[in-house]
Amino acid sequence: MTPTEYLRENRARHLEELFEYLRIPSVSARSEHDADTRSAADWTAERMREAGLETVEVAETPGHPVVIGEWRGAEGAPTLLVYGHYDVQPPEPLDEWVSGPFDPEIRDGRIYARGAVDDKGQAYLHLKAVEAHLKANGTLPVNVVFVIEGEEEVGSPNLGAFLRKNAERLGCDAVLISDNTMFAPGLPSVSVGLRGLAYMEVHVRGPASDLHSGQYGGAVVNPANALARIIATLHDEDGRVTVPGFYDRVRELTDEERRSIAGLPHDEEELREEVGSPALGGEKGFTALERLWARPTLDVNGLLSGYTGEGAKTVLPGKAMAKISMRLVPDQDHEEVERLFADHVRSLAPEGVEVEVRALHGGSPWRADPEGPVFEAAKRALREAYGKDPVLTREGGSIPIVHTFQEIFASPVLLIGFGLPGENAHAPNEWMSVENYQLGAEAIANLYDHVADGPR
Repeated sequence: MTPTEYLRENRARHLEELFEYLRIPSVSARSEHDADTRSAADWTAERMREAGLETVEVAETPGHPVVIGEWRGAEGAPTLLVYGHYDVQPPEPLDEWVSGPFDPEIRDGRIYARGAVDDKGQAYLHLKAVEAHLKANGTLPVNVVFVIEGEEEVGSPNLGAFLRKNAERLGCDAVLISDNTMFAPGLPSVSVGLRGLAYMEVHVRGPASDLHSGQYGGAVVNPANALARIIATLHDEDGRVTVPGFYDRVRELTDEERRSIAGLPHDEEELREEVGSPALGGEKGFTALERLWARPTLDVNGLLSGYTGEGAKTVLPGKAMAKISMRLVPDQDHEEVERLFADHVRSLAPEGVEVEVRALHGGSPWRADPEGPVFEAAKRALREAYGKDPVLTREGGSIPIVHTFQEIFASPVLLIGFGLPGENAHAPNEWMSVENYQLGAEAIANLYDHVADGPR
């Protein structure tokens, strides 16, 4: 029996196992779910043992544990490190879910549940690929190390230190991650770029408390008005960010890169319809895909001030707050951008208010050179599973730990996503394609063979 045959014979069981995983509400951001998150770590470790990994450990950190699984029986063969995470986003708003966020259900070929695609489904298919080799052949063609963490959804605050401390033990020839998407259904993809992130809070304070807008309006500076004016100046009429120095380190797209992006099967009108906007927007001079993948951005993520309940309340707010994120591209540095942003916003503060800028968290952008044996192995494996040559894509979002892996291990990072556009990864009704869960496992099983066959 081949690994692919094993996977196909066991599809029903592997789906039920995933459902069991998805029923665990491992929301890392909330302390009331700490026991659930620990349960998910223990569940992950037990499945690793059942799959046949030789060494399995639930390793403690100052936060949620990291689950390590190792199989090192392929002497002289390359070692692949597989990264994923067992924690999930909070499920709210609950009333928008068709079925319960932790009651997985299949509808129209999709697995609906929180964590289905981000990242339990994608991480688990990797373990099933290893199991297929070990059960079908009693061995693996390569050495494999799993690192499955429980804090990705809160910024992986402890993983970097854990990796550095265990760098010798976890040393590898390549890092393999599936926590992203394919470009389109049926079109396998290898991602070669991620945007970084600088996430900020801006606090504007005026009077000591909220005031009656009739008695004080016109004599006291309104923090909400001041914040609105500050935000309004952060872009020019062409959609460019006005923070001085913001673009100084931006690596511009080459003509070849622009041609490659333009050659992908993408329709901007379909994108507009997908998101339900009257029109698309952004920095002038670039296509939607170029703006999503290779241009930096600045966006307001939330605003809070004054009275927002039902009906009228004539209040002049004493304070206002905005959450603002900036997506970054090579070669921007998130710490430098945080300083530039903070200095600029403080310079815009009008008299009569005080402005405080806080950096909440950030991550570096990442760009891969898609050359070398591990990338060639991935292309062959995906072609065999999907019947199509994979395309090279980028991601508009951020996975800060990717840069950390590359920095610590000095090894190529292979980012192969099996999610799909519109999968609602952080929203209600998150889903993953059943087909991709199954074909993804077959592709990864093939990948191990091709990495072993290729040059070191």
